[in-house]
Amino acid sequence: MIRAVRAGFVAGTTALLLVAFAAPAAAYHHPRNPLVVQTDRGAIRGASSDGVDSFLGIPYAAPPIANLRWQAPQPHAPWSGVLPTTSYGARCAALESTNGVRTNAEDCLFINVQRATGVTAGRKIPVYVFIHGGGLVNGSSNQAGGEKIVRLSNAIVVTMNYRLGVFGFLGLPGLSKTGQGNYGFLDQQAALRWVQRNIAAFGGDPNEVTLGGESAGAFSVCAHLTAPGSQGLFSRAMMQSGSCLSRPLAATRTDSTTFAAAAGCPSAATETSCLRGLSAAKLLDASTGFSPTLTSGTTALPQPPATAVRDGEFARVPIVTGSNRDEGRTFFQGDIGLTESQYEAWVQSTFPALAPQVLARYPWPRNADKFTPAYLIGAIATDSGLAAGIGGCSQLQLESTFAKYVPTYAYEFDARHGPGLVPIPGYVWGAGHAAELAYLFPSFNNGTPIAPTFNAGERQLSRDMIHYWGGFVFRGSPNAQGQAHWPKFGATHRIMSLKPSGESTEISTSAFRSEHQCGFWDSVA
Repeated sequence: MIRAVRAGFVAGTTALLLVAFAAPAAAYHHPRNPLVVQTDRGAIRGASSDGVDSFLGIPYAAPPIANLRWQAPQPHAPWSGVLPTTSYGARCAALESTNGVRTNAEDCLFINVQRATGVTAGRKIPVYVFIHGGGLVNGSSNQAGGEKIVRLSNAIVVTMNYRLGVFGFLGLPGLSKTGQGNYGFLDQQAALRWVQRNIAAFGGDPNEVTLGGESAGAFSVCAHLTAPGSQGLFSRAMMQSGSCLSRPLAATRTDSTTFAAAAGCPSAATETSCLRGLSAAKLLDASTGFSPTLTSGTTALPQPPATAVRDGEFARVPIVTGSNRDEGRTFFQGDIGLTESQYEAWVQSTFPALAPQVLARYPWPRNADKFTPAYLIGAIATDSGLAAGIGGCSQLQLESTFAKYVPTYAYEFDARHGPGLVPIPGYVWGAGHAAELAYLFPSFNNGTPIAPTFNAGERQLSRDMIHYWGGFVFRGSPNAQGQAHWPKFGATHRIMSLKPSGESTEISTSAFRSEHQCGFWDSVA
């Protein structure tokens, strides 16, 4: 029963394509300037600040414009001279959101590399590649400045842009040879291949690449674990607040056809030429109802990632995976102010066959205030997996599945009083979706500093998390000297609860299940 409810909610809301790139770049630095690095397409020059060298806005594929719109990423043309790479490149086209203002840019396939000052070619430093979230419709690498991770862990941090929304995931037969969408996913693969060819020139080790991501970035990581074209491109994986969500090609085709009609291209006979003739701005204007998901049953993703993981058909690499205690509070702040009867109506419409049981488990309290419905609905969404399978009991199931096959380290982020994405006076965001990002990327919201608002305990948690993440990047285990021990999930079925003030500790799966009402949700699955 609950599976059908989840599927309906996700649907309503939210090739092994080989690219002919050049051979790996020679490990080269300008003899007089260590900030000049030779990539396989040409020389670049970065900048150094506070112990971190940053190479930002490096083109990793040809601009996907004109006849390359809705095509697999192609090699970027070589350039002569030295290309300045001291500022982030354009964000990929997206509507305005908490992840940034609207942008119509299609020339956006840029990658960023950050390393500790003094690191040069030949050092073989482990690499952390991070894929940003944003529901596959917004977000950018500009949000994930890796300076603090570099300073505290010495890892090399790589982030990239990839095509979003209708530009990255439209699946119509006439748009490309396969017409299967997943162009944004293929961009990510192209970026990972760029790392393999070029990271040694920055002092990184292409054999020690950890692939991480948050939210849609974590969905993508799960997909890369199972995708034929991603095998061998990384040696460890980290999934923050994500699942192995995908949908079949037929569903993508249906949504894409609906979008084409909304864009003014309703005829199947002419929709391809019609869409290609529209500007990026007009395509964005028509995209408000388009909710992309990675598409399986395709050349890039032959199987649904969830099925492949269940069957053990994925890259056998160590994995860190976890979620935030109050994931749903980020998604349902719009329900602030609902009355008790409106809350009950929401439950009835969302769980028509289960409403009495759900209301008994999540009752309206006597001391309710205007924030109560958002907290209740957020808890239901977290515990049930309603929000695309993120968090709660769905997360525990994913951890248990991974642990059957590979070393798995599970966590729950539980800092309940940090800053929210959008300040709402009186609303307690808790450990909501994306709340952990500021602890790893202190200015993740397009350069807006968030970490300075942390108290001493939250600053300690930030350091602890980066040491855990760094330990995993360097050794395949998050454990680091001076940190509370983080056990493997498979051996102990225990989860690391990440809390402020050095209070991170192990919790049992039975405690986690009780907190998230998993006995109930399992019984109605």
